[in-house]
Amino acid sequence: MFARQNSCFKCHAIDKRKDGPPYREVAEKYRGRDDAQAALLHHLTSGHKVKFPDGHEESHKILKAPPEDIDNLIGWILSL
Repeated sequence: MFARQNSCFKCHAIDKRKDGPPYREVAEKYRGRDDAQAALLHHLTSGHKVKFPDGHEESHKILKAPPEDIDNLIGWILSL
């Protein structure tokens, strides 16, 4: 799976909080939004800063992959 190959599960899980929010929570946040695909694409490919539970910030890992792989990941997240 693309998410596993790119170490996404290091910080995220499907149903429980790790350093990042669970994917079901992400899906709920973006459900019904017209900009969901674009917002998640920006999040996954821009390297913007993310805040961790302990308060420190780091740049999110930039996914470098074919657009269809990233689109499939976003579709999977939004389907949860």
